[in-house]
Amino acid sequence: MLVGEMVSEPALVVYTRPDCSYSDALLHDLDKDGVEYRQVDLEERPDLVGELERLTGGERVTPVMVEGSLVIVGYHGIG
Repeated sequence: MLVGEMVSEPALVVYTRPDCSYSDALLHDLDKDGVEYRQVDLEERPDLVGELERLTGGERVTPVMVEGSLVIVGYHGIG
């Protein structure tokens, strides 16, 4: 990396909870496919639950994937 080079955040943000098997499956598949993402663990960041509710229309469900204006709630596998 060059001095002064900016390091950008991954475009994909994934909201998860540690007790959610769907979150675990999504993270496993993203890692397996080499997809870069930023994870928001809502147990560690309860201050962001309001943001999750805004994205989901009031639901407290995980996982939620956000990329730009695209919001995907839940996970049912790839393909």
